[in-house]
Amino acid sequence: MAAHLNVFLPVLLVFMAISSGPKLSESARIFTIINNCKETVWPAVTPGESFNGGGFMLKPGQSVIFTAPVSWSGRIWGRTGCNFDNKNGNTSCQTGDCGGTLKCGASGKTPATLAEFTLAAPDFYDVSLVDGFNLPMVVTPLNGTGNCSVSGCDGDLRSSCPSVLSVKANGKTVGCRSACDVFNTDEYCCRGVFGNPVTCKPTYYSKMFKEACPTAYSYAYDDPTSIFTCSGTDYVVAFCSNRKQPVCTYHNHKLVCSANGSKGLKSMRWTVMLALMSST
Repeated sequence: MAAHLNVFLPVLLVFMAISSGPKLSESARIFTIINNCKETVWPAVTPGESFNGGGFMLKPGQSVIFTAPVSWSGRIWGRTGCNFDNKNGNTSCQTGDCGGTLKCGASGKTPATLAEFTLAAPDFYDVSLVDGFNLPMVVTPLNGTGNCSVSGCDGDLRSSCPSVLSVKANGKTVGCRSACDVFNTDEYCCRGVFGNPVTCKPTYYSKMFKEACPTAYSYAYDDPTSIFTCSGTDYVVAFCSNRKQPVCTYHNHKLVCSANGSKGLKSMRWTVMLALMSST
């Protein structure tokens, strides 16, 4: 089930009652996925049964709403530079590709910024750069209780990616690989004698990742500042956003918004154009 909406700032809407549309189960979680990038993004989700089969397109400024069962556990990432219309069958994405298909049934090709979720009581969620970086991503919980911190990026690593990690397409850096992916050593990959949090420490490269995305995993044992919990929450996953940028979603057929990355719900001024919620 999905609903598309476009959000523009500013003007007058804090809560919008939706008079029609499907009723959501109390056990469901609402996921709003937003493309704030200047380029088209093809979000991918695994497992994707509740997310339009695991893949779809979002043009700049577009958003989409899905519901996932409380037991859902999976990951969301964005793909860039995709071509699914090639008549000769050579369909692929420059980053995050999952075998050249729109709807992903498996993990994407690195590098890719990942949002990871385990929905339970409480939920666990994080943004991870362990598999590299291709897009800024922020996960904002709304309407939940507990820690409920905003996770993700304040910067774009593509502009500062070291040449040894850089992935280029048409002369432009489109992704930044992890040091583990490039060098494949035990130290960078936190394995062997480095396979525990005592011996596996931040490296020069992971520190660069952490600076751009201070509440995201920069290496395998970056747990203390990277994994978060929240109960009974909805989630907004935004590409090319930052942690202080306000976001909105729907809860109980009402539009609810965050303010400056805070955990609670505060009044916001928004203009919203939306299509009524519909099944796809």
